[in-house]
Amino acid sequence: MCFNDSCCPPAQIFQESICGNFNGPTIGVVDETVFTAPVGAYIEGTFEIFNSAASVSTVTGTVNSSTAPVTTTIGPVPPGNTIGKTVKNPTSFVIQMPSGTSGTYCLTLYKRILA
Repeated sequence: MCFNDSCCPPAQIFQESICGNFNGPTIGVVDETVFTAPVGAYIEGTFEIFNSAASVSTVTGTVNSSTAPVTTTIGPVPPGNTIGKTVKNPTSFVIQMPSGTSGTYCLTLYKRILA
């Protein structure tokens, strides 16, 4: 057993980035899940959506979490803009994209690793 830092090193924080593109459908609205993780996998995450200036409508994201608030909305993001939010204990990220929209998303995730 270890009860101090002399025999147990402190936990390390690991940072992971995930980025990608999205394109709305030709008709209607699509909810696309771009990230999922088991409960407790990440201690925090920053979620950003950039909606292209060429888009004809707004885009909205939803981040689910294992702690309150369990749902965080990102947006609506107007064309040509970026909106981001930080969420504790994220478990999924869904982008709701109507037809005629496109852009990018970026996630920065933080995980505590015991050495």
